Amino acid sequence: MMACLRATMFGLVCLLSFAAGIAPSSAADYPNRPVRWLIGFTAGGPVDTVARIMAQWLSDHFGQQFVVENRAGSGGNIAAAAAINSPPDGYTLLFVAPNNAISTSLYKKLPYDFIRDTVPVASIMQLTNMMVIPTSLPVKTVQEFIDYCKANPGKVSFASSGNGTSVHMSAELFKALTKVEMTHVPYRGSSAAMPDLISNKVQVIFDNLPLALEQVRGGTLRGLGVTSPQRWPGVLDIPAVAETVPGFESVGFYGISAPKGTPPEIVDIVNKAVGEALKDPKLVARLGDIGGIPKPMTPAAFGKLVADETEKWRKVVEFAGVSVD
Repeated sequence: MMACLRATMFGLVCLLSFAAGIAPSSAADYPNRPVRWLIGFTAGGPVDTVARIMAQWLSDHFGQQFVVENRAGSGGNIAAAAAINSPPDGYTLLFVAPNNAISTSLYKKLPYDFIRDTVPVASIMQLTNMMVIPTSLPVKTVQEFIDYCKANPGKVSFASSGNGTSVHMSAELFKALTKVEMTHVPYRGSSAAMPDLISNKVQVIFDNLPLALEQVRGGTLRGLGVTSPQRWPGVLDIPAVAETVPGFESVGFYGISAPKGTPPEIVDIVNKAVGEALKDPKLVARLGDIGGIPKPMTPAAFGKLVADETEKWRKVVEFAGVSVD
């Protein structure tokens, strides 16, 4: 009996020793195969663009492909669920954006708890949205738009890139603070909304800066304001909405998370690589071209940012009285 027990204990000790040795060796050669990076939005949008810029840099840096995989739908929740349900081995990452903080309170039946079920990996950058309207709409300022909405109750619609996105909730915050009436028309990505916006079938979108600015500079849409609390670098000719609507603020954060249980050593490897990328002048310039401001952070600091944004948007969701089943 004692001999059997000793053999069992010896086997257990060996097994634990072997398991303890796995993490360092697997982390030491990470990544040794392609890494999937799940994106909750369609190809060609701002989120996808940032992910592909960073994925190319990481692929070159590690000598392994970081493959961007678009899983659009449900405000980014399809991608989040797929990532959370993947093995926590560092080979599935999730692109994190404001929708992940917003969905926690906006969606009433999520099959996961984002903060509980993921680990923060790295922050990439911040980006503002821009309030844009058709050039045929007879308004040229934020105040004129507010007056137009109040003079035309029930006749103004706002587009979004999907329920729970920062594009959606920026408009809800605007509605709550100005008391205007607007009907929400969600699209499968901002690009899909543009034809209807340009033709005045919908009257406004609070879109991520890159696509909105492209349309404004091209003369197809009119920019009324940025959603950051102050004017945004690179577009200082566009006022902040907050100059007309005090307290209005919606600044997007972009980063990386992984399934809960992903080894800390791998999290640290990816975080340090992203930090190096954000020191690369060429990559920083590419992010700057789409209006992004690099924001490197430790995993812990990024986790705090996500938690703080989750609480902020919970208050907005409650204040606006919106929800999605």
